[in-house]
Parts: sequence; C-alpha cells; structure tokens
Amino acid sequence: MTLTVSVVLVLGILVAVALKFRAVGVGAFILVALFGFSLSTTDAAPTINQLISALGDVVAGIGN
Repeated sequence: MTLTVSVVLVLGILVAVALKFRAVGVGAFILVALFGFSLSTTDAAPTINQLISALGDVVAGIGN
C-alpha cells in the first residue's frame, strides 16, 4: 500500500508543531519559509493574496 502526502500538508503540520512549542530559531525560520513557498503553488494562493491585500487596506484605513 502506498501513502501519498502533500508536502504542503507535512510542512503545515511541522509549522503548527513549531508554533505550539514556541520554537524560535533558524530551523523554524527555514521551516516556515519552505511552507510559504510550497503554499504559494497551491490553489489557495489567490485567496491568501486577496486576504493579505484586504488586511493591508484595513490597516491603511485605520489612520484616516
């Protein structure tokens, strides 16, 4: 039996574990960066970009 697991899923789980144990350092940085690059190639990328743009608009509108 072959089990196929997405790299994004594995990196996401590792990032969640690193955040849970508050791992801070070069290893955690590399892990989060790899997760981000992997996530950017999925179908979620346009939604994430829209969310970041909307949050930026909200922050910019707070000062006005």
